[in-house]
Amino acid sequence: MTVILHVSDTHFGTEQQSVAEALLALARTARPEVVLLGGDITQRARGSQFDRARRFADALGAPVLAVPGNHDIPLFNLAVRVLDPYGPYRRAFGSNREPVHASDTVLAIGVDSTRAYRHKHGTVSERQVRRVSEWLSGARPEQIRIILMHHPVVAKEERDNANLARGHEYAVRAWTQAGADLILGGHIHLPYVAALPTDRDAPTAWAVQAGTAISVRRRGGLPNSVNLLHWQPGAARPASCLVERWDFIARRARFEPTAEARLALARD
Repeated sequence: MTVILHVSDTHFGTEQQSVAEALLALARTARPEVVLLGGDITQRARGSQFDRARRFADALGAPVLAVPGNHDIPLFNLAVRVLDPYGPYRRAFGSNREPVHASDTVLAIGVDSTRAYRHKHGTVSERQVRRVSEWLSGARPEQIRIILMHHPVVAKEERDNANLARGHEYAVRAWTQAGADLILGGHIHLPYVAALPTDRDAPTAWAVQAGTAISVRRRGGLPNSVNLLHWQPGAARPASCLVERWDFIARRARFEPTAEARLALARD
């Protein structure tokens, strides 16, 4: 069984130490193959915040595939925002803002939906759509095919429609046709699973949103949360992925599973 940990919106600078320690404990127990870190890693893209984020990532005990969020671009330091907007991110997480993790059972493709000239809105370009589609076209049947980005591609609540990545309809259509299984997002601090449009009779690709992992910036009284994805190729037909939502339970100072969804996936 392959386990993948999906973490988003850590917002270092507003993190809660007890929650961060509980997430490290979960990672040690779950032993994921890879941690997918979906942006807004810091609150204000300051060097000290990225330093803490890097130390945290190193302590997770698994490879970390990260993409930036809009908070990972300086907001108030206009000189850096204009001249080197991704400099702080690059120094902590490297120059490749669209990394790929490929193994026998996982293909995870990072997409940078941020734009330095925007305040908070995200975009997916035609070039990015083509790049991801090319990766998907080479995927093997035993690999779960995951796209990681910061901005969502489908909204659960109407007020979040404004937060969807520009170009999301074109991207979703192209990526599902190319064989995507999951599109992971964050940004709105609201965890949910939603079927993506498809030309098949039943949904075969899904959006999986994560809440804020360790920050005080919780939404609507929801607890901090992360997702654990469980994938075992060839174990059953039809193929499926189990998505577990793990919430931080304050009175026990630990993350615990609170919801799960078994998502049917297309495998010819």
